[in-house]
Amino acid sequence: MTQVAHKDVVDLLMSQHNQIKELFRQVASSTGDQKRQHFQDLVRLLAVHETAEELVVHPAARRNINGGEEVVASRLQEEDEAKHVLAQLYDMGVDDPRFDTEFARFAQSVVDHATHEEQDEFRYLRQNLSAEKLQKMAGAVEAAEKTAPTRPHPNAGESMAANLVAGPPAAVFDRMRDAVRDWHQKNGD
Repeated sequence: MTQVAHKDVVDLLMSQHNQIKELFRQVASSTGDQKRQHFQDLVRLLAVHETAEELVVHPAARRNINGGEEVVASRLQEEDEAKHVLAQLYDMGVDDPRFDTEFARFAQSVVDHATHEEQDEFRYLRQNLSAEKLQKMAGAVEAAEKTAPTRPHPNAGESMAANLVAGPPAAVFDRMRDAVRDWHQKNGD
């Protein structure tokens, strides 16, 4: 995941949505080790992105958007469903004959989810919060992403409290697994 200076949280998240869409395209159009690597990159980006949204963005939307509680509840339901499907795809692996069909459905649901966030949360956050607050939120999102799990943990929950309790231990474990996996891939084991 490439970090670029963003003027505010909406810019940051929109940029990540575009990265996610590009990774969907790359996974769908590649094979073998390249497909596996693109999928691992996608899993990591989705996991850290959603965790940061749950910790920073959704609470702000609840407080600052008219009907924010209902909007966030809908997004959290979509995120919970996506985490379960992503975990199944991860366990299935890119070589499974069912992967491409399930992945295509998953990709469409995530793109739909991103569109809902952009229309129902992001534009209202930009309208209702100061530029300074949106800039500070971008910093908070980036900080949350640095300690977020790198895989979906569907049983951990979808709330800020669940992420604060379960997130750090899961993140440490995930990052250790990532380092071992990367070492094996570099060393041919």
